[in-house]
Amino acid sequence: MRLSHRLYVIGVGPGDPELLTLKAVRIIKEVPVLFVPKGREDGKSIALSIVSRAVDISGKEIRELHFPMVKTRQGDVEQLMRWEIITGEIINALESSSCAFLTMGDPSFYSTFFYLYNRLLDSRPGLIVEIIPGVSSINAGAARAGVPLGLADERIAIIPANYFDPYQADPYFSTKLSGEVTVIDSFDTVVFMKIDRNFEDIRRFLLEKGLDKKAVYISRVGMEGEKVVRDIEALSQDDLDYFSLLIVRRR
Repeated sequence: MRLSHRLYVIGVGPGDPELLTLKAVRIIKEVPVLFVPKGREDGKSIALSIVSRAVDISGKEIRELHFPMVKTRQGDVEQLMRWEIITGEIINALESSSCAFLTMGDPSFYSTFFYLYNRLLDSRPGLIVEIIPGVSSINAGAARAGVPLGLADERIAIIPANYFDPYQADPYFSTKLSGEVTVIDSFDTVVFMKIDRNFEDIRRFLLEKGLDKKAVYISRVGMEGEKVVRDIEALSQDDLDYFSLLIVRRR
């Protein structure tokens, strides 16, 4: 069955409502239904709070979706069922009208939406999904810190820090000539995302490499409580936040 209504997937940026694109604002104003993800059933959607400060959403139907904000594990029946339930909710709404799905940052960049994408298309092969890009926390963080992410021939690596072991050799960059080489040795700029869980290991590693003065910590960019810290030795556990990143530039 082909759906005539369209699903818009909208990146709302990292937190500052003024970073919403003009296209995002226009579509949010036009569609009657907004799907908004949240990490806890009793929690609130940060994406919706960003939008509500830029767009009048009174009169719109707001549908909250509780996402399993954990690493997706193959064969996890409970997780798979949750994805299927969410897919069904969206498909059912699209029978009546076009809808928008709000996601923080940019939809193509570590976005939960793409866990749904193929499920939606498998369920309704004729479904039109239009993805509206948004400002990522990396771009916003680099701008706030006043540092370039890459120049000329420089190479950039982006690492989800909560899955990263700084002391483990990276097999993609190990050779017989260079021996064991970590990702920090192979790129000019390395961005560690969501640094709060294993910050101490990464900080110790950067100190050993002599790169601690080359790092800048940014948290809650565009939100209340935003921090930009250039002396990572001064950071305490209380300073760390889930919405955080660390930009390390070797040059």
